[in-house]
Formats: sequence, C-alpha cells, structure tokens
Amino acid sequence: MAEGGRKEEEINPLFGERCLDDPEEVFQHNSWDHIEWDKDQLRQAEETIKVNSSQKLSDEEQRVLKSNVSQKWDDFYERHQTKFFKDRQWLFRLFPELLGKDTPQSLLEVGCGVGNTVFPLLQTKSNLFIHCCDFSSTAIELVKANPLYDTQNCSAFVHDIASDDPLPLPPNSIDLISLIFVMSAIPSERFKVALSKLVSVLKPGGKVLFRDYGRLDLAQLRFKKGKCIGDDHYVRDDGTLSYFFTEEEMAELMEGSGLTKELLHTDKRLIVNRGKQLKMNRIWIIAKYCKLK
Repeated sequence: MAEGGRKEEEINPLFGERCLDDPEEVFQHNSWDHIEWDKDQLRQAEETIKVNSSQKLSDEEQRVLKSNVSQKWDDFYERHQTKFFKDRQWLFRLFPELLGKDTPQSLLEVGCGVGNTVFPLLQTKSNLFIHCCDFSSTAIELVKANPLYDTQNCSAFVHDIASDDPLPLPPNSIDLISLIFVMSAIPSERFKVALSKLVSVLKPGGKVLFRDYGRLDLAQLRFKKGKCIGDDHYVRDDGTLSYFFTEEEMAELMEGSGLTKELLHTDKRLIVNRGKQLKMNRIWIIAKYCKLK
C-alpha cells in the first residue's frame, strides 16, 4: 500500500531510521520505517473496514464466543505447541527498561504464551524475577516444561486478566508489567477491569510496557464479513479475538487507570516480501506508562 517517509526532524530512531524516499527502491530491503499513507490509501482502508464490519455476530454468538476465550487459546497451543511464535529479542531495544537496572527487578509478563518473552529475558538478565501468566493452562504447562524454567527466577501461573479474580500478587509489588499483544486478545468491555488489576500490583514508579495492533493494520483489513463483534473488534477463524487500537483510545484507557504517559507512538511500517514482490502495511501501537503513586 503506502510508500513514503516522514520528514527527517520527525523521525524517532527508537522505531527505525530506514525511510523510503524513492518508491523505486522499495524491494531493496525487507522493511521500511515511518510510513505515511496518502488520502486515497486511507479512504480505501476505511472503506474496507466499513465493509468487513457491516455484518456483526449476534449477541448470543458473542456471548458464547467470549465465554470460551481460554478454551480457544488452549486449543491453539495444543495444536501449535511451541512452534508458532518466535522469541521476542526486539523487546530489549524497544523497552530498554527490561535490561537497564543493576538492582533486582520484578516483571509481570501478562499473556506469556509459551515463554517467547520470558526465556530470552532470563537468559539475558540474571537479577530479574519474572511472574508470568496466561489464561491458557496448556501454555503454562509448556512454559514449565521448558528446560530454562527455574522457580528461582520465574513463577508461571494460569490467570485470566479479563476476569474479576484478583491477581495472586501483593499490591504495589511489581516493577514492570509487559502487555505485548495481550489486550487485543480479551473482550474490549473488560479492558478497564484488566488495567485496574494490573495497576493495583504495580509499584509507585513502576511502568506498563505495551505493544499491540493499531487500527488500519493489515490484519484488520484482511478480515471478512461476518467476523466482526464490535468497533475494531473481530474473531479469527480459530475463535480467538483480535482488537485494533488507536493512540487516543490507549491514552484514555491508561490515563483513566491512573497512569502517566512516558511514550505513546503509532509504529507504521512497510514490510516487504522481496521474493513474492509483496508489500504489507503494518501498524502497531507502542506505549509506556508510569504509576506515580
């Protein structure tokens, strides 16, 4: 879809510095940073969303779907085991807080899956204790079965962050909380409940580190009619949920939970498959919020 970079003074090197100034060079690299869309591309994307969200699931279909979220993720991990997601080495560059202190720290990794964030961190930082949870019991079993799992520096447990059940952690006890493609997987009406629980266990001065799907991302544009359950909210073919955020919505959620913004950024990239000559626009929301008291 879109090609073209931001002006030089607007570029944040944290999110890449490879800008596509000449569209003829698009297939020279696998990805391009800071991509802006023109009016026609925005109009086409909005029209696609209008079409794919025009037919929504019934209230009863949505009720059944949302009551089975954990089971759908259990099914996912039963099917894929540890082979679907890659280890998230990029987290260290995106969130240097994960590695930045010499003193012991605690991290709550929410939606840990099979440990694609947990184990790279444990191999890199020795003074970090990680509490990691997922609402899939199958995923947690796979984490505990990993040879790198050690209760001396990690504790994995089953927990549905969208439920009313409190987290099994003391109040004000956690330095960092990572929410990496987690919020999009729960019902949108439970966002505030989930964040409230997380804030309750975060220390004053602690931070929430967030990355998730942004509105108009390629994944949203690929949904077909009949998969929509609400504004920017969909169900995949395997029954798992997918939500697409905006900066404004994220600011409202985080600040409404008593957190203060340190970083809020829409990461727009053009991913290129040079072999197939394909161009794919990806949009992610990246945020960093602090609990002041």
